[in-house]
Amino acid sequence: MEIPSSHAGVVKAMTVKLGDKVTKGSVLLQVEAQVDAAIPAAAATAAHTTAAPEAKAAVPAAVAARAPAVAVDAPSDTDCDLLVLGGGPGGYSAAFRAADLGLKVIVVERYATIGGVCLNVGCIPSKALLHVAAVMDEVKHFDALGISFGAPEVDLNKLRTHKENVIGKLTGGLAAMAKMRKVEIVRGVGNFVGSHQLEVAETEGSAQALTGVKRTLSFKRAIVAAGSQAMRLPFMPEDPRVVDSTGALALKSVPKRMLILGGGIIGLEMGTVYSTLGARLDVVEMMDGLMQGADRDLVKVWQKMNADRFDNIMLKTKTVAARATAEGIEVTFEGEGAPAPQTYDLVLQAVGRSPNGKKIGADAAGIAVTDRGFIDVDIQMRTNVGHIFAIGDIVGQPMLAHKAVHEAHVAAEVIAGELQGNAELASAAFNARVIPSVAYTDPEVAWVGLTEDQAKAQGIKVKKGLFPWTASGRAIANGRDEGVTKLLFDDSPEAHGHGKILGGGMVGTHAGDMIGEVALAIEMGADAVDIGKTIHPHPTLGESIGMAAEVAHGSCTDLPPTRRK
Repeated sequence: MEIPSSHAGVVKAMTVKLGDKVTKGSVLLQVEAQVDAAIPAAAATAAHTTAAPEAKAAVPAAVAARAPAVAVDAPSDTDCDLLVLGGGPGGYSAAFRAADLGLKVIVVERYATIGGVCLNVGCIPSKALLHVAAVMDEVKHFDALGISFGAPEVDLNKLRTHKENVIGKLTGGLAAMAKMRKVEIVRGVGNFVGSHQLEVAETEGSAQALTGVKRTLSFKRAIVAAGSQAMRLPFMPEDPRVVDSTGALALKSVPKRMLILGGGIIGLEMGTVYSTLGARLDVVEMMDGLMQGADRDLVKVWQKMNADRFDNIMLKTKTVAARATAEGIEVTFEGEGAPAPQTYDLVLQAVGRSPNGKKIGADAAGIAVTDRGFIDVDIQMRTNVGHIFAIGDIVGQPMLAHKAVHEAHVAAEVIAGELQGNAELASAAFNARVIPSVAYTDPEVAWVGLTEDQAKAQGIKVKKGLFPWTASGRAIANGRDEGVTKLLFDDSPEAHGHGKILGGGMVGTHAGDMIGEVALAIEMGADAVDIGKTIHPHPTLGESIGMAAEVAHGSCTDLPPTRRK
């Protein structure tokens, strides 16, 4: 259990030892306080505002020590308590949480619907297509089981309609929930024009065409949730056959040959869809392996299962030139795996995303933005300007919707606490130990916490629990026993053989649905006994987590016995 310190400073003495029982009010340690610790910006703002009463309670000392130096008086008459710039998963979650806590909220969103990249042109539509691809791939093997299907006939128009219906159902639900909460949605491109003002250039249509109408909104607090955009290589031609993830999701046609620039999750997910629909794939990656960040043991299983999708996997190779021809996009490579120039019907640029920090008029509000476009924040998601917060992609890696949502709740609660004088809410902080990642390919790859390579690089001794799905009754029954579940536990001398879980991952069907248990185990500080003795239902894929823990503990009876040393 982690407890925020009530004071900032240097620990001089401990008054308790391991195993002691403590109660509320117990003195745990003696701290030499920092005399120059910064005053929380929230308190500074509260002391000068003429608006509604502000919270006078200090935020946690860990935050106070890093508190922003800038605190600007709020106007006495504002359009809202909270303005949220951006309506993606982070933005709408912050708005809804703040509204639930009683604040008047405005969301500024440039597109026709809230939901952001994730819901409109990212996470959700890609999963709709990946589900279709997974079913198509699954039934290919049923002939051996006595069930035969004819070759699939693909109607791209109907498939696109299905994808759009999924998006529409979710965006419609969000719009309804915003209305229920009395959250005002203002459509347009927002730019700060002052410390408490945002100018909105209104947009219309399905994209973000400007109408020429502008309006200025004033606020007491703001949350920047302006997200990121796909990066483009400067030498790639402006051609409809060169797309980013948004263009790939449009699914205008199925190419014969497709090149994926970048071996990360987004490119491999879209490659899975197009491959199942009939495209042959090449992928080029500058690093020495695909799916960087994931455990190499897991990626090896995925790559073996997907080898037949690819004509070329070019590692330690970069793209150096491209030109549009009548036959396709001719691409030139350089590096260890570089072939002669190749021509493709479709090129997907999936080389990363860049934050939108330099596109919001941050200077006018005094918000500090890094050279790369990120906005630095403290653990309460506060920027260097005391009354302005930032969340999501724009504050740094990992650029994941589920991270943004949790950051959003923290920012909204801190703001509500400060405006309403609620010390408990004002002390909220983003202190997650780990953030899980998932590649929704087939099979899925999911991981959280330390990988084995990271542990080795950091000099952390770990004990590994590896459970192959060839010993899982459910995986065998499903005809999908290629998977594996892997857990890593602290094996340092200080752990005395009862080390806590440090990381874990799995490759296999529905891996993404199960990784949350491993994340929870890390957050709770569970060890192999805790996980192994938690009764998992049988037969399930999820019980592989418990069995992997038993392997690490040495008590698994679902695998051959290990040799005694």
